[in-house]
Amino acid sequence: MRNVAMQIVPMVQTSHAGLHGPIALLETPQHRWFGYSEGQESGTFISDPKAISVLQARYARMRSQALTIQDSMGLLERMRGDL
Repeated sequence: MRNVAMQIVPMVQTSHAGLHGPIALLETPQHRWFGYSEGQESGTFISDPKAISVLQARYARMRSQALTIQDSMGLLERMRGDL
């Protein structure tokens, strides 16, 4: 899909910003941000701008710690045996 980009954090990296669990960030057409954090027994909708700022910073760190999009694709292709 053209609107999906995947970046993989290498398993050799023992510590990264995504260890606290999954997060979802959403920007509305009016440029308002919301977040969602889900745990095993709970989910939290987040609208507080300060909390959103923390999630955006965590997301930016995760992206910087992950492989590039091209390197992630290459890894997936190698794992499938395409190369």
